[in-house]
Amino acid sequence: MGKKRVGISLAVLVTISCVSDGMAATKPAGAFCFSVKDFGATGDGEAKDTPAIQKAIDTVANAGGGTVYFPPGTYLSGTIYLKSRVTVHLKFGAILLGSADLKDFPVNTCAFRSYTDNYVCQALLWGENLEDIAIVGRGVIDGQGAAYAGLPWLKRPYIIRFVTCRNVLVKDVTMRNSPMWMQHYLACDQVTVQGINVYNHCNANNDMIDIDCCRDVRISDCYGDTDDDALTLKSTADRATENVVITNCVLASHCNPIKMGTESNGGFKNITITNCVIRRSLDEDPTYGTRNGLAGLALEIVDGGTMDRVAVSNLTMTGVTVPIFVRLGNRARPFIKGAPKPPIGALRNVIISDIIATDVGNIGCSITGQPEQPVENITLSNIKLAFAGGGTKEDVTREIPELAEKYPESKMFGTLPAYGFYCRHVDGLTLENIDVRFATPDYRPGLFCDDVRNLHADNFSAQGHSEGSPTMIFSDVHTALVRGCTAPS
Repeated sequence: MGKKRVGISLAVLVTISCVSDGMAATKPAGAFCFSVKDFGATGDGEAKDTPAIQKAIDTVANAGGGTVYFPPGTYLSGTIYLKSRVTVHLKFGAILLGSADLKDFPVNTCAFRSYTDNYVCQALLWGENLEDIAIVGRGVIDGQGAAYAGLPWLKRPYIIRFVTCRNVLVKDVTMRNSPMWMQHYLACDQVTVQGINVYNHCNANNDMIDIDCCRDVRISDCYGDTDDDALTLKSTADRATENVVITNCVLASHCNPIKMGTESNGGFKNITITNCVIRRSLDEDPTYGTRNGLAGLALEIVDGGTMDRVAVSNLTMTGVTVPIFVRLGNRARPFIKGAPKPPIGALRNVIISDIIATDVGNIGCSITGQPEQPVENITLSNIKLAFAGGGTKEDVTREIPELAEKYPESKMFGTLPAYGFYCRHVDGLTLENIDVRFATPDYRPGLFCDDVRNLHADNFSAQGHSEGSPTMIFSDVHTALVRGCTAPS
């Protein structure tokens, strides 16, 4: 009696190999799993594997969805177009290496228009109008960004750019060396970024992540060390970034580790940021910004839009120039060329609590609006800040220009009249359990309020100069309650 033959399809064989390689926990039930090597990828870091990778993705998508698997190796590639219901899994030891040849990145124009049309038209991993997509695994994505040094924005590809996508997951991967921004999620819904590790110091504009006009976003358990802004929320079109939760991250930047802005056309609503550590960057040679970074926390509205319902808590900072920077300006830049300028925006209902910052610069924190549009309902509580100090009597009396149209940055006003907090054009300011100190004697007060309405200062403690100087200075302040505050002799 002859032996019975059993036929097994390629899809089944590859699925078995994926499960045996430790992917059973991440493989969707009943879905296909293909290795890129089964489609001709070499993984030698020299041959361009773009066609093989794309074929694997297309095959999985056509089969109804599943996983495209990268076993250990180095996969040199240009633009890869993701498809709906496809997971890219980078095994530990796998490196997806962006090509150093700009010709390998086709120009893409998105249907969703935003100001980022001026920045980007290429990416290593590109997705538009997709759903149920994921990039996971313990592998590495390396953009070889130094190869694009000196080139303009539109000739420096991003690593990830997803536009108008839904149900997006990026988890556990390591990302490094992008030619420009590392990740850009534009007008996406239900985005989860978890456990990633980003080191981005090889070029200008090296942001860690940009969440732009997105809704329902969760970012957690991430490490980021970047030359430009690290964890960044933007709104570069007339769609708000809203319903965002950020937690349990360790961040460093030569610019702003946590930033909301600069672009703000659509505004920001329902944002919570908590349990994060901000430290000095491991990179000692800034391309942009400063060695110690700019603002640990920067909240900015300058191109119209409304920032409303923002809660920030449980942050520790060390080595930043300015711990807290809140700015309502009026740059009024439209997001589409030729469109009318947007009206001045609004910044209101912000709570910042439980912040500790040490070894910070001597500029001071600022909360500033405009004469015709104050910042509204700002609460700061349980905050301890230790500044460098060194302010002079002349710093106390220097006039601070409005600079309504200037790019917002924590150092934009120069040395402030207060070493702790300078607050101007604010309606509704609560300061509770605030302690500010300096390392070098400083003549400036701990708090300077100018054109502030409805001020409540409770248990505000500020170190003073040995020769005697005010703890607080008020100018054009109306309806104020000050109690339980400590004034040195």
